[in-house]
Amino acid sequence: MSLRLFARKDLPSLMREAEDEPGVASLRRALGPLNLLTLGIGAIIGAGIFVITGQAAAQFAGPAIVISFVLAGTACGFAGLCYAEFASMIPIAGSAYTYSYATLGELTAWIIGWDLILEYAFGAATVAVGWSGHLRAFFHDIGWSLPAIPTSNFALFGMAIHLKYDYVGFLVILAITTILVIGIKESANFTTAIVILKVAVVCMFIALATAFLMSHSWQPNHWHPFIPANTGQRGQFGWSGILRGAGVVFFAYIGFDAVSTAAQEAKNPKKDMPLGILGSLVICTVLYILVSGLLTRLVPYAQLNVPDPVVVGIRTVGQPWATFLVELGALGGLATVMLVMLLGQSRVFYSMSRDGLLWPWASKIHPRFRTPYITSIVVGIFVAILATLIPLNILDEMTSVGTLLAFVLVSLGVWVMRRTHPELKRPFKTPLVPLVPILSILFCSVLIVSLSGWTLLRLIVWLIIGLAIYFGYGRKHSKVQIMNAAKAPLVTGD
Repeated sequence: MSLRLFARKDLPSLMREAEDEPGVASLRRALGPLNLLTLGIGAIIGAGIFVITGQAAAQFAGPAIVISFVLAGTACGFAGLCYAEFASMIPIAGSAYTYSYATLGELTAWIIGWDLILEYAFGAATVAVGWSGHLRAFFHDIGWSLPAIPTSNFALFGMAIHLKYDYVGFLVILAITTILVIGIKESANFTTAIVILKVAVVCMFIALATAFLMSHSWQPNHWHPFIPANTGQRGQFGWSGILRGAGVVFFAYIGFDAVSTAAQEAKNPKKDMPLGILGSLVICTVLYILVSGLLTRLVPYAQLNVPDPVVVGIRTVGQPWATFLVELGALGGLATVMLVMLLGQSRVFYSMSRDGLLWPWASKIHPRFRTPYITSIVVGIFVAILATLIPLNILDEMTSVGTLLAFVLVSLGVWVMRRTHPELKRPFKTPLVPLVPILSILFCSVLIVSLSGWTLLRLIVWLIIGLAIYFGYGRKHSKVQIMNAAKAPLVTGD
């Protein structure tokens, strides 16, 4: 096999890429520490609380969804420490893709970049479907109604296919894409405002639910049994269901990964990136555990398999004004998640294109807005189509498996980098290396295996498509490959 497949970026030159070159069009450095922190919270607090929590409890873990969030949060904590080291050391747009290129080589970088496309695209589509469900619930509560979602049924290779055409999800993705094209600073300000609203709404739910349970101790205990008995199938309740639930809700935590994709637009990335990554992760993990516990205590878990489980929970409290605020907070909160997912997706495309692995149009910068506008538009249309056609349960598991694979490779990269380049300056150092990277890899690998077989099969098919693009285009146009070929004859090995 050609060693060119494992070509790496030169680390000193890669770290110099973080500095803007005079006269060269570059991304606008407009994000401060508060912007980065709210960017992470904006992606993490959203579909995980407002959509996926109820579905994972109803289908997989029951009230023990609390344990699922603890497991997922622990895995994220280990991975977040690894991300923080890379983000402070190599503050360049591209996230895990860039880190893998520097440590594990071009082929691995391509795999992780293609995987991140899966993570962000399917993640944004998942949230769009949830946003559509919340909008319908909101309109229903105020006495309005939207036209029914069109459906169609047909057979494909002998299988019955039922499609729903969620036009609301399609339209909201196009609206968010427009915001992103206009500019990163405007997007960040929008995110900051909405994050304040939705965190206030989540705290309001926690306060009202706690007060209600303390004053109504007579009501049935919906935490019994806390871990429902397994149905006989792997992943349906019991401890295997807790692991399956952790794998599904892991999707909710990709916000801190999205923070790292905006590194090249941060004012002081070496100082502020670790704060944005670890700060948003800690805040959101605590909120997730509290909300999931209170929600399953208020409502029987079997009744939470709906697009708006927190709205169902707050209705139990009997405060109509609070229901209205939760619905508004969910709509705004899910909108920020879509914004951050689409932001991360377009920035990964941008970095891969600059390296020559994707077509040149993906790295074109708008002369006025200084955003990668063409890739933002292309990604937005693709995600809008996904949100229109693909069921929610498929979207969220595909997002989770993409996220978990990205975390495994980043954690491995930190371990490799410590051994191969111990001399490099690290403004933030992951503690207890290699223990923390190994624990991150183990936790994430267990959660990958806990997901459904169909999800793993879809991941394999997605990666095969990506490898076909790499060998058909990316390898031939890679700037690193071209530079290495110019310096020395091709070296081959077994």
